Amino acid sequence: MNFCLLGATGRVGSVILESALSQHHFVHVVVRDRNKLTIDHPNLQVIEGNALNEKDLAEALKGTNAVISALNTDGSTTLSNATPIIVNQMKMQGIQRIITIGTAGILQARSNPRIYRFQAAESKRKTTKDAEEHLKAYITLKDSGLDWTIVCPTYLPTGERMGVYRYEKNYLPLNPSSISIYDTADFAYKQLESREFIRERVGLTY
Repeated sequence: MNFCLLGATGRVGSVILESALSQHHFVHVVVRDRNKLTIDHPNLQVIEGNALNEKDLAEALKGTNAVISALNTDGSTTLSNATPIIVNQMKMQGIQRIITIGTAGILQARSNPRIYRFQAAESKRKTTKDAEEHLKAYITLKDSGLDWTIVCPTYLPTGERMGVYRYEKNYLPLNPSSISIYDTADFAYKQLESREFIRERVGLTY
């Protein structure tokens, strides 16, 4: 498979990139600084640029048939600004499938399913800023008509690859704890070849 990976130098994105190349996929990445990539591989095409730049993104998507976005908020509006650009370029190039890394905060609250988890007391976050950014990205994808899946991990330490975890559509599983970047990346990567969670958010935890 040929796919475009955004956020390839981040904690989760770098794990996805390593897994994809080890399984002989062709991967296009957009990075602001090529020197931050520690991998050199014949199946890797690097576009030095910015996911907020339509020209850079169009070049990265060319010849691919899916997108995985591990972009984070960067403490700014990067995610909510980039998502409409990604959606637009995917439509222009006829790409239907996108998997993104979200946050458990945008899942429905168990205590009140009419609100999001970050709006409820069950969320332990001191600030809602990042969750609000992820919510904007979710709404954009929800309205896009694309075949999207948003992987929503709970507390995300580096950890290690356990290979065993729990997941649930639209909610975080009961009694959540944490989930490592490795298992989060593996779960997201597996969605490339799965139709189980099309147009769904998926809560992920050990």
